[in-house]
Parts: sequence; C-alpha cells; structure tokens
Amino acid sequence: MSTQPLQQCIEVSRQVMANVTPEQMQNQTPCASWDVAGLINHMVGAQHFWVGPLKGEAPSGDEMPDFAAGDWQGAFDQASAAALEAFQAEGALEGTVKAPFGEMPGAAWMGLAMNDTFTHAWDLAKATGQDTNLAPELAQAILAQAQQSIPDAFRGDEGAPFGAQQECADGACAADQLAAFLGRQV
Repeated sequence: MSTQPLQQCIEVSRQVMANVTPEQMQNQTPCASWDVAGLINHMVGAQHFWVGPLKGEAPSGDEMPDFAAGDWQGAFDQASAAALEAFQAEGALEGTVKAPFGEMPGAAWMGLAMNDTFTHAWDLAKATGQDTNLAPELAQAILAQAQQSIPDAFRGDEGAPFGAQQECADGACAADQLAAFLGRQV
C-alpha cells in the first residue's frame, strides 16, 4: 500500500494553510470549538499524533505549543514530514496500531490520518473564504472510504468524532459532500 493519498492530503492542507493570514486567526470555523488558530494548532498537532502509535508508543499531542502564533506553515511541514516517514516505515501499514480507542491495522490508521488532514483543510478553506473544491478525485476517494467505514454509532453531539450527516446541495463538489457527510454545514 502506498502513502501517496496521505501525501496528497498533506499537500492540500499545505496549499490552504499558505493562504491563511494572521488577521484570520480569530475567524470561526465549521468546527464549533475552534477558531482558525485553534484549527491550525489541531492540524499541526494531529500530524504529531499519528506518529506515536506507528512506533508502538502513545500518541503525542498533549502540551503542544501554540503553532498558530509562529510559523504555522513550517511547523506543519515538519510535523507532516515526520508523520509520512512513520507511515512509510517498513511494515507500518501492514502492522497493528494501538490507538487510544483500540487496535486497528496500520492502513486504517492512515485512513483516519487522511480523513482528518483533508477534512480540516476543508474547514480551514471554508473559514478563510477559500475555494472548498479541494482535489476532487482525492475528495471522492475519501468520501467513499468514509461512507463505508463511519457507522452511525460514531455520530453525535458530544464526545462522538462526527456530527450528524448534513444536507448538501445537488451537484456539490466531492469535498463539500464529504464535509456534509462528516457533519459540517456546507
């Protein structure tokens, strides 16, 4: 299995982040608990989070600095390079990962990383007035994966990773459809 789709998700995030200005840090995002600064901090921190379980360690992410207050693009580049390196390690995708919420195949762990990285790029684009039609073919593949792997039990208002599926306009781009499927108002 290739890490190419994850690399594409990271590149999409990089491109969206590159267009964020310091003046937009307090903009509200589709993630109710985060403004743009909080979302950027999550996006960088998440790249650190994926690494630990691939190395048989607990995920990192606690006590992370305020990446949005500095060179958030450089911090994301450094963290995502470490994540890619961990996913590309021999046997990482074929092995079992001990995630905080249970064991899963390394390939499924990468699927979560892809979904998180891409979806939060959409959130950031939406919050900063950028085009949300991100990487249509990649978005379609992630949407298909999400539709097959996210049960209703993972949806809810509090404590669940995803909100209730939202309506999406007919003919909406695949990235908007994915966002609505994951509970965002498009």
